Parts: sequence; structure tokens; C-alpha cells
Amino acid sequence: MLLKPIARVDDIDRADFQKLHLQTKTPVVFKSLVKDSPALQKWSYEYFKEIAGDYKVNLYGRENEFNDRATSAPIMKATFGEYLDMIEQGPAELRLFLFNLLQHNPELKKDLVYNDPTGGRIVSWLPYMFFGGEGSSVRYHYDIDMSHIFLTQFKGVKKVLLFSLEQSPLLYKLPFNFHGIANLNEPDLERYPALQYLQGWECDLQPGETLYIPSGYWHYIKYVTEGYSVSLRMLNERPVERLRGFNNIFLVRRFDNTMRRLFKDKWMDYKIRKADQNATRAIEKLRAQNT
Repeated sequence: MLLKPIARVDDIDRADFQKLHLQTKTPVVFKSLVKDSPALQKWSYEYFKEIAGDYKVNLYGRENEFNDRATSAPIMKATFGEYLDMIEQGPAELRLFLFNLLQHNPELKKDLVYNDPTGGRIVSWLPYMFFGGEGSSVRYHYDIDMSHIFLTQFKGVKKVLLFSLEQSPLLYKLPFNFHGIANLNEPDLERYPALQYLQGWECDLQPGETLYIPSGYWHYIKYVTEGYSVSLRMLNERPVERLRGFNNIFLVRRFDNTMRRLFKDKWMDYKIRKADQNATRAIEKLRAQNT
């Protein structure tokens, strides 16, 4: 893979963000977007255990155990407090999925203050919170609603890889899905040779930093340390991309679920064959361009 470091900026005004990043779909790390957020000093595992430690949560393991879905099935249950103890005590490839502490305890939203570079277009009322143990990771995917994402790290460090939507064939994207079948953490170039032609961006997201992920960008996230982050969305400014997101949510995903129920493994086998074929064609095209 050819990965470029994602640029970091201390501050940026609305016009420059629009011109340099939003219009060009170029990722960037903001170093001070949340510098005024009380969450940076107030939030801690002990605080979370006090206000929400008794919640029952599902815990998820390695993301590459199942190819047919963007995430695997939960491997165990625990209280939220027990989970925080697990990840704090040492490496634990355990993460939460579809558990948003900010929905269970909406008063926490008051602790989030953003220096918005979009002129008020960030959907600040709908934040999502993510937790993970050291070594855990999220299968690479892109968000199907085609929104822009602002991911802020509040504790710990995450490694993030980003790829534009044009890289989809090289990522072995499954038809009618929004994830691929390779393992970017331990890439098998013999099985997935197209991975070596990938071009993208990378960064280690530090506490207090916010990563802008452009609409439709593939993202792979690994927890270098245990920690937690918050993501906000910005609706796509282009009507055609909003329509594409609507189509992904209400048509493509439902069609895939129907075909999975009807044809089971045969449907998945077909999608893997198509992903391999698309990757092979992409390799051939790149080789032809370089000769």
C-alpha cells in the first residue's frame, strides 16, 4: 500500500476548509476542534462507571471472522462497568457496537463543544460514541448514508487508514455491501494481490484531535491503545450523493438481506467471485497504464 500521512492543522476557517478539504475530499486532522470541550477533563472510565456502569452491553471480537457482514456476532455480554475494567487492565480485543452512551446519558452531550469549520452544518445533536480495547479493530467499510464524518479521539490512540471510493475494486468490495473481505491488519497479498496497489492516507489519531473523513471514504480503524471517541456527521452537500445514500439504506441493503435469506451461502460465494473479478480487472488496468 502507498499511504500518505494525513495533514494536521491547528485551526482553519470555513472558506479554507471548504476549498482545501470539502470540495477536494481531502482528509485532515484538526488539532484544536474540541479544545473548549469540558469532556476532555471531565470524562473518565471512573466517571462512566458511576453514571452508566450497570448497563448490559454486547461485546464484539475480531472483525474478520465473518465475511458476509460488516461486523461479527457478539461473543459475550457484560455490564458496561465490567467492560471498562477489562480494557483498562490490559490488551483486550473487545469493542462495543451499537451501544451509544450519549443516547443512554444524553446529558453528556453538554460536555461536547466544537469549533465548527463548516458554518453550522455539522449535525451536532446526533453524536455517536465508540469504545474499544487495545488491539481491537473495525472492519474497513464506508458509511452508507454518504455523510461526511468528524471523528474525535477523547482517550487513547487509534490508527486510521482512509481510501477513496475509487479504490473499491482494490479493496475487494463485496457487491451490494459496504465492506470488503481482506484483512488490512495482516494483509495476505497472495490471496488479495490488489491490496499492494492501494493508495490512501493514514494517521495515528491522538486525544483531543478530530479527523475529517470525507463522504464515501473507506476507513479502517485499529485501537493502538484502549480508548473512546465520538463521531459527528455532516450531511452531504450534493443532492446526488444524498440520493445515493438513501438508495444504499432503503434499497441496496434490503435487497442484499433478501438475497442472503433466499440463497444463503450461494449468494455470498457469488459476491466473493465478483469481488475477485473486479480486483483482477483493476490490477490489469493499472498495469496497462504503467506500461
